[in-house]
This record gives sequence, structure tokens and C-alpha cells, in this order.
Amino acid sequence: MLLEDKKIVIYGAGGSIGGAFARTFAREGAHVFLAGRTRSTLDQVAAGVADDGGRADVAVVDALDENAVEGHAQAVVAQAGRIDVSVNLVTRGDVQGTPLVEMTTADFTRAITTGITANFITARTAARQMIKQGSGVILALDSGSAQQSPMMGSTGPTDAAIDSFIRNLALEAGPSGVRALGLWVAGIPETFSSDKLAAVNSEMQLDEAAMAGLLEQLAAMRILRRSPSLAEVAAMAAFVVSDRTSLTGTFLNATGMFAG
Repeated sequence: MLLEDKKIVIYGAGGSIGGAFARTFAREGAHVFLAGRTRSTLDQVAAGVADDGGRADVAVVDALDENAVEGHAQAVVAQAGRIDVSVNLVTRGDVQGTPLVEMTTADFTRAITTGITANFITARTAARQMIKQGSGVILALDSGSAQQSPMMGSTGPTDAAIDSFIRNLALEAGPSGVRALGLWVAGIPETFSSDKLAAVNSEMQLDEAAMAGLLEQLAAMRILRRSPSLAEVAAMAAFVVSDRTSLTGTFLNATGMFAG
């Protein structure tokens, strides 16, 4: 198994990506600690992990609350002895589809502030413990939209901040045996719903036919002319946080598209 006996904390674990990561990590032998703000969705993910014979613990944690994140990390270490991997999947509140010159300041800065704050707090907390251990992996996700992404609103600047933070953290923590890296992930069909799309872009009020058209358009933009599946992205995540690679200080492109 790739992740035999690894202790993995997943922030934002109640979402579709979080659930897929948790189940994949657990099937590879990890003990997953699911953190998020909504108990019901976390419990659903934990039940799925248990149904597969895996181990999952659940905690309601706001990733923007430094004391809550620190307290949870201490509880994980007290129970499990260490934190091997920390993954941040926290929703940022992106706003897309509006020209930059027409965006409000609040809409532009919300995702930047939330995204970099949540990643900083969770990564810093994990890194402090991992430096003591002499090992560990910090994994971040964004869409790879930091360069040349018109009409993506606050997403590009937010991705740029997270990219830069992770790369610099890798340089500072690397001598202590800690890896920091990320995945660029965008447009996974299984994660799409009309409500989720409308929350990011108010112009995207899609019926079933329009949703099918959007998915076809996305597939046509990919190098392989198909979109990556949630299972494929989760499998990639499991590999990059495992001991079979020493990847650090970089982002792997899981979008299936060219990225600058």
C-alpha cells in the first residue's frame, strides 16, 4: 500500500474532492483525520471510509481559526503520535465571470484572503510538527490559473499567492525533511453542479442541457480531449504524498490543459 499507517489530516474534507481523497488515502492504508466546518458532510465521508474498511476520525474545525487548527493538530498528535501529511481543500469563495475593472473590492479580495490564510495556518501548524519529526508532506490545491486567465476574477491572484507560498515553504522546511507541493486541479466533472457553479459565477444558471454542453466544452480544451476523473486526481494525490517520491517545491498539473 502506498500510504501504510500514514496519519493524514484533510482540511475541507466534507466536499467532493475531500471525500475522494479521504477514501483513496484510506484504501492505501492511511488513517485519515477529517476536518471541516460541517459535521454532517464529514460524517458522510467518514462512513464511506469505514464502509471500505478504512480508519477515519472527524472533527469540526474552522481552518481560519488558528487556535482551532492548533488544538486539533495537537489532538491528532496525542492520539496518533504524528502528522505525516496535511492537505488543504478549503473553499475560498472565488468570484469569476466578472471583468476585473467591474469587480467590487470585497469580491476580488475574499478568495485571496481566505485562500492564503487557510493555507498558511494549516501548513504552518503541520510544518512545525513535521520539523520536529524530521519528515512530512504538505499538499495544496489550486486551479493553476495564476497566469493569463481572463475572466477568472479572483481565482488567478489567489492561485498565485498559494503557488508562491508553497514553493517558499518547501525551500525553508526542506532541510528538515519536510516536503511542500501542490496539484493544479480544474473542472473535474464529478464535482460540478448548477448550484456550485452559480455560487462562483452568477451568470452560470445552467439546466441539464447547458451543463452537458459545458462539460463537452471543457473536455475539448484538454490535451487528451477528456476531463480527468475524480478518481484519477485522488490517485495522483496519493502518489505524490507517499514515500515513493521526493517531489517538493512544485505544482503538478492535473488539469489536462497547458498551463503557463
